[in-house]
Amino acid sequence: MKNWPWYGSLIVVVLIFLLAWFFYFKPEDTKLSTLRADRIKLEQEVETLKQKKKELDKIEAELASMSVVLKQLQAIIPQRKEIASILRQIQQLAYDARLEITSFTPQGETNKEFYAEWAIPIEITGNYHNLGVFFDRLSRFARLFTVDRFGIRALTGQTDLTTIGANFTAKTYIFLEEPPAQAPVQSPNRRTLP
Repeated sequence: MKNWPWYGSLIVVVLIFLLAWFFYFKPEDTKLSTLRADRIKLEQEVETLKQKKKELDKIEAELASMSVVLKQLQAIIPQRKEIASILRQIQQLAYDARLEITSFTPQGETNKEFYAEWAIPIEITGNYHNLGVFFDRLSRFARLFTVDRFGIRALTGQTDLTTIGANFTAKTYIFLEEPPAQAPVQSPNRRTLP
């Protein structure tokens, strides 16, 4: 090699460089490009996951808020097991207001989408002031009540404590755990045999 001309040594150096390039640097450059692409892809996935995390946090906050609202609504809409207690409390409200219940006939439930409506026709006698006290206490009752078909009349044999008679329907609402079962729809072509 000492006797080679200068360009021969240069050719050998270039060949060594080219061999090093093709067998070492080029595969490493390919690996580096792959790693960069993987890093960019992972960064994009991390950003997507951050967005989903924000959405999940928002949904969880809404769920917590809705749970609070549901608990508040469940406090004013009774469950089925509380019906007997509600009846006693209405009777106690009338007694405390010094009214006499002449008719108290709870009726059946009318099922709606997720609740049932329960009507209680009531007839009472007393005086006007005590009737107002009764309705005031009923409005402050922990459970939701509406009053329908309210009527008031003067009594014929009045005393100091009984001057009027009133009749109304108190309605309360019962939360249904499961929606009411719907009757199966019968096909018009099918006939049922007796």
